[in-house]
Amino acid sequence: MKTTKICPPFAVEILDGRVNELRITDNITQIKEKLPCYSSMETESTTAKCGGGIFYKDQDIYFYTARDYVEIGPKFKGKLSIPLMGASRTSLFKWLGNPKIKDVNWDAYTTQYGILILYYTKAGKVNKIQFSTKSTETINLCE
Repeated sequence: MKTTKICPPFAVEILDGRVNELRITDNITQIKEKLPCYSSMETESTTAKCGGGIFYKDQDIYFYTARDYVEIGPKFKGKLSIPLMGASRTSLFKWLGNPKIKDVNWDAYTTQYGILILYYTKAGKVNKIQFSTKSTETINLCE
């Protein structure tokens, strides 16, 4: 018999780039120790899709460890230090200032740790969050 792995509630510090005190650059082993309830994992390698990572599908949060970024989807059940998910695109300046890059469907903000990318619905509400230690020039997102 196997026991069910239980995780503490997920808490994301947007401005610090941390999830439950884990850094974006932490490896799969470090993440598994702190958050053992993952739904799937792929070992980092050149043949792994997106380089590998550890994924929490039921929580809608994904750690792409080889590419040093975290992605949070619209069904995320944890706590965000800044209530970005579902926030209007026009309301973000008070927390984040002006974006470094603006696109029709997303904005990229410079942070102390690297970059924060917010994606928007057609109604202009945040529906996906990505953050990384990389810059806008060097980030390599998984498509």
